Amino acid sequence: MNWHYIDAQMQSFATRLMSEIKLTPEMTGRLATTIAADVRFLSSEQKDKIRAVSPVPLEDRFSELKAFQGWMELAGATRGNPFITRAQILSQNYICFVYLPEACFRVLADVCPNGSATKKCAQFLCNNPIRALRNAIAHANWTYRSDFQAITYWARKGSNPNESLEKFEVEQKDLSFWQALSRCVAYAAYSNL
Repeated sequence: MNWHYIDAQMQSFATRLMSEIKLTPEMTGRLATTIAADVRFLSSEQKDKIRAVSPVPLEDRFSELKAFQGWMELAGATRGNPFITRAQILSQNYICFVYLPEACFRVLADVCPNGSATKKCAQFLCNNPIRALRNAIAHANWTYRSDFQAITYWARKGSNPNESLEKFEVEQKDLSFWQALSRCVAYAAYSNL
């Protein structure tokens, strides 16, 4: 599979990929290609471990990801309809921040070698502040900011379930970066398992 299109998309986030995830310039320049190679060259035992974690066949998970992409393209072609836009946001946030971390990123973070682009990206996608947003989405503790340029959400700073919820916001530029990274990692990984 040719990853040039996704590689080019991710290059717009090059500075963030290097500063926040600590990827090398080489990894950043060809992120989808690098992740695809990382996963393709895992040992049979490592790939078996990834498959064994999921009760759902990975082919079915990949099928859902492709169906999601079709929905995103359909919704993107229907601009200006607030109902479709909101449904698009709901589905994108669920897939990127709830479904994929549970179905894909946690096991990649566990199985992939230290220092690999895949491990670094998967860990980033499973940790705070994305983890806090994930919990807010999963527990319906979010809303749009009044100008629709951010999502306001409530989450705990730590892991203590007795801790009170605090208010946070994620700006659209951050959300776009996290969503693009989530989709990049998932497509490259599932295409090579």
